Amino acid sequence: MVSNREKIKQLLSHFSGTSKVLVIINADPDAIASAMAVKRILWRRVSEVVIAYFNRITRPDNLAMIEYTEAGMVPLADVDKSLFDKFVVVDSQPDHNENFSGIKYDAIIDHHPLSCSDGAFVDIRPDYGACSTMFTEYMRSLNIKPSAKLASALMLGIKTDTANFTRQASPRDIRAFQFLYKYANMNIVTKVERAYMTESDLDFLGNAIRHRIILDNRAFYHAGTIYKPDELVVAADFFLSIAGVNWSVVSGVNKKLIVILRNDGLRKGAGKTAQEAFGKFGSAGGHKTMARAELDISLIRKEIKQVNQKTLTQWVVERITQTAGKKIE
Repeated sequence: MVSNREKIKQLLSHFSGTSKVLVIINADPDAIASAMAVKRILWRRVSEVVIAYFNRITRPDNLAMIEYTEAGMVPLADVDKSLFDKFVVVDSQPDHNENFSGIKYDAIIDHHPLSCSDGAFVDIRPDYGACSTMFTEYMRSLNIKPSAKLASALMLGIKTDTANFTRQASPRDIRAFQFLYKYANMNIVTKVERAYMTESDLDFLGNAIRHRIILDNRAFYHAGTIYKPDELVVAADFFLSIAGVNWSVVSGVNKKLIVILRNDGLRKGAGKTAQEAFGKFGSAGGHKTMARAELDISLIRKEIKQVNQKTLTQWVVERITQTAGKKIE
């Protein structure tokens, strides 16, 4: 196995002092922290590093993290890609979202299962709980002392993606957390973690609770048209706290049909289930306990001619139930 010291040497070899680097992310705490770490690692080694995101950020904890850590991100739509000669993707892979497409990447660094290795430098470690752990190890191999804001961001990335070390955490994640704890500002961490839900999230959750469907220890809710996809995550996480529920599936339409899956970690992986149930209709995948699918409505319409809230609810339930027949329990 290649050491972190060798890996970071390989990574740095793809950049020079004149490089202008664009880091593209699907922004969440782990991706934001990892992108910030790229910027720190390349500091004074390249001409410029810009972090660009393409998703709509609405979750209050993510917004708080961006504010308190001063992540310095810009919307990808506002970026002229022709001004950059180096491109990096972290906490994702180019085939995970269409917004990553059309770019030849110089570095792909991720902790999700390998799905795309089309990059000059590729480091994929699915046995890590967070991409932030990988970047903490990179920095340690370079003897970089993280700033309080960067250490706080990386801690939040690890805590979020491992659900406070209860989901797919490894000893490496724990060691990285212990290292970062010495440098982090715990006031930042606390402020971000407390910013969990807005009043509109509470209203959305109330509707989800009232209109939930529970079948065979699985909780379902289809919200119809939505404007904040992150609200689906809030409901999916909440449903998994219901006694006796071991699968939570929450969906809504925001140009595409978005489906969020959660499970208790004792069953077949949520990522694999998402791929089996929805893969032919769009992008679908994730981890053992959490997954996401973004599906093309036109492809779904070939199976259900009349697309509305009732038929989409039935369709999602049926797809998961059919997969359940393949022993997801």
